[in-house]
Amino acid sequence: MGTVLGFDFGLARIGVAVGETETGHAHPLAVIADEANAVRFAAIEQLLAEWKPAALVVGLPTHLDGSEHAMTARCRRFANQLHGRYGLPVTLVDERLSSVEAEERLRDAGHQNWRKQKPRLDSAAAQIILLQYFESARHAPS
Repeated sequence: MGTVLGFDFGLARIGVAVGETETGHAHPLAVIADEANAVRFAAIEQLLAEWKPAALVVGLPTHLDGSEHAMTARCRRFANQLHGRYGLPVTLVDERLSSVEAEERLRDAGHQNWRKQKPRLDSAAAQIILLQYFESARHAPS
């Protein structure tokens, strides 16, 4: 399938990661740190032009029990906007605890004061969302 971009959507920032379906590897890529939609989508367009992904993945936040909350609807809307604007397939991936895992990975890598490096946390969370996507695709029935 090729290159995939993953997004950890937030109101203040959007973490972005890039991965390859063939290898199942993903890497933090960027953080879009603007609340204006025009600026956000301009940055996304630049990433799409550079990486030419075959698909997009958006993390879908829910409560720990799987029930939806306010951000769930916003992320669905963001995913729909991506699909509508760019015509690429967009997959929603359960992102429960992705930020917690990203925080642990950053701490394990020696980034003790991750709060000062919040953007790094957002792109690391996007990486984890992509890895979850690749993992679920590997275990999907053929």
